[in-house]
This record gives sequence, structure tokens and C-alpha cells, in this order.
Amino acid sequence: MSPKKVSVSIVNYNTKGFLEGCISSVLAQDYPDIEVVLVDNASLDGSAEFVRDRFPSVKIIENAQNLYFAEGQNVGIRASAGEYVLALNTDVVLEKDFVSEMVRAIESDDRVGSVSGKIMRPDKKTIDTAGQSVGRNRKPVDRGYGETDKGQYDTPGFIFGAGGVCPLYRRAMLDDVAIEGEYFDETYGMYYEDLDLAWRAHARGWKAYYTPKAVACHERGGTGKQVRPFLNILRGYDMAYLPDELKAMLLANRYKTMLKNDKLPDFLLNLPFIILYDIKIWAFVVLFCPGVIPGFLRGLRHLPAAWRRRKLIHGV
Repeated sequence: MSPKKVSVSIVNYNTKGFLEGCISSVLAQDYPDIEVVLVDNASLDGSAEFVRDRFPSVKIIENAQNLYFAEGQNVGIRASAGEYVLALNTDVVLEKDFVSEMVRAIESDDRVGSVSGKIMRPDKKTIDTAGQSVGRNRKPVDRGYGETDKGQYDTPGFIFGAGGVCPLYRRAMLDDVAIEGEYFDETYGMYYEDLDLAWRAHARGWKAYYTPKAVACHERGGTGKQVRPFLNILRGYDMAYLPDELKAMLLANRYKTMLKNDKLPDFLLNLPFIILYDIKIWAFVVLFCPGVIPGFLRGLRHLPAAWRRRKLIHGV
């Protein structure tokens, strides 16, 4: 039996500096059947031209405007043909057997719809993520985030979600959980879209799996950190590095995700943790970046669509 095709879908926006390492690592994989699709979101740094000249086998889709991650990935997935889809960030470099190990994991059980590998920081000593869970505060949590790798995540097994760094998806799962033709919810832009997809997959009975044998390196925040916090005390918070537009997007998506996916008993059980986290993030916004608030309020215009989709997901 011939191996199933893996489509690697990469969304790019002005990250030309990462593309050489990222795409080279994909093309060096030992897996025999891979196609690569680059979705360029109207970059101004010559990304598309660079890839066209340097990697002629890559299929390039050039959008007329920045569609952000969620819609950009949907464009790439629709343009691809693989039975499996690797949604890859540009700031990731894969070990040579990464795709082979991810495929081996997803084919271990027909119920598995997504897989995460062991994703390291560039120092290859610090864990970036070993799969995704959802915190009691309803924030996506990367297992092992920032921990020194001592083998504590060397056991494979089921997890909540594969996260958004370089997850492998079964196309049958993506088709099953798609709503109104969208795999990732395009109202999200970016942030929380991976948690939303994982939550919807759970509702449809799909499993997520973690394999420590698939290793990659991720330059955490390489594609999103655009602002340097002006106070040292803020430099430990990833959100502080985002421009106001993306901060607003992240905040609005948090509430859309809970509205779409959280079951009422679970929400009420975790409400104290949710409130405490909201106090923290809104104190940050009010004190240090109140300009985020108008964009956040505009983002809430999607709440009726989120409620409608909740009914499609849960029937209630």
C-alpha cells in the first residue's frame, strides 16, 4: 500500500526570514509523498518571490490582502489534496523524520483526528509545547511550556488538542467538523482558532494524540511579536508584544470560543478561574493599552455568529 499524501499548508505574512529554514526542513523530510502549499497574505517583504525562486516545487497562493491565519489556512487546505494536512507555522523547523512519525501516530487509531509532536525551542533543551490543553480559566495551555526537557513528556498518549504550531490533521476530521465550509473559524483571524477547532473535534468524537518521536523547533512568537514592551515587568507576558489590533483579536476570540464550545455546567464550575483571569488581562488592558478596547468591541460583532454556530455544534 502506498503512503497517504501529506499536504503541508503554510500561511505567511512578512516572514521571509523564516521561510528558508522552514521550507527546507519540509523538503528534506524522509516521508515519500508531501506537497507544500504556501499561502502568502499580501506580504510586502518579497516572500512570495523568494519562495518562487528558491523552492519551485512549492505551490504559491497570493492573496490580495492579509486574511490572517484562520482564513489563510482554510485557503491552503482547500487548495491541497492530501489525506493528511500539516498546518505549519513559518517559524518552525522540522526534524527529518517529523512527518513520518506524525503519520505513524495518526494511523495508530482511526479515532485520532489530530496529532502534536514534541515541539522544542531553538536551544533544543526547552519545551515549547507537547500538545494543548484547556485551562480552567479557559485559556489554551501548551503542555510543558518553557520547561527544561528531562524526558517528562516522552510518553505518547491522548491529549485535548494538537495546538497551532505544526499540528497534523486528518482531512476526514477537518471535513467532519467544518461549519459553513470553514475548517478554522474565519471570524477569528488569529489566536484561539486552534483551541476552537480542537473543542469542536471533541464534540464530534475525535481524539487528539501526542507523539514525542516527532520533534520540531519553534521560534516562539517569531511571527507574532511585533512590539517591545516599554516596561520590564511586562516582558514576561506574550500578549504585551502584540500590536493593539492583535490584542483586540485575541481578547474577542477568547469569549467567542467559550460561547461556541463550553458546556454550561463546565463553565459554571470554572467560573471563578475565568473571572480571576479576566481581571488580570483587563487590568493589563486598562492600565497599559486602553486603545485595544475599541477594536475588542468591534470584534464582539461576531458573537451572534458564534452563538449560531454553537447551535450547529451542540444542537442547543
